[in-house]
Amino acid sequence: MATSIIEGGFDDDEEFSEAHEINVTPFIDVILVLLIIFMVAAPLSTVDLPINLPSSTATPEKKPDKPTYVTIKPDLALAIGEDPVKRVDLVRTLDGMTDMSKDRFIFLRADRAVPYGELMDVLEILRAGGYPKIKLVALEGVPAAATSGPETGAQKPPNG
Repeated sequence: MATSIIEGGFDDDEEFSEAHEINVTPFIDVILVLLIIFMVAAPLSTVDLPINLPSSTATPEKKPDKPTYVTIKPDLALAIGEDPVKRVDLVRTLDGMTDMSKDRFIFLRADRAVPYGELMDVLEILRAGGYPKIKLVALEGVPAAATSGPETGAQKPPNG
């Protein structure tokens, strides 16, 4: 407990009077510990499926707070977020999600090795299920104009 001496010496009881102030040092310690916990936990809360996304030079758009990701893995298996789902259950699982509505965007991610026909099949399943708002996800690429200047005459290497 903190004490202080009153101006003019002691009070009537010849004792120190108590100072009624909040000690903020433990509070700051707790806040710093919480900050460290959130800094460590934030990267772990992202979706982490091992897929090799293609790159795109399109201008990236702002994503919503809680996006719904549908992922096509290299083995053609589907997942919503990180939860695996069968193709026949894709729309039913989306319908059963509490925070999902038909007017929200679905972010479709497909591995680079997924054939175009398989991607179109999943798009058709989503469209037939009443989910017409779909955005394709890709890695941010460097525009070709920035990689090869007109003065060098260099060309971008073909994809391989």
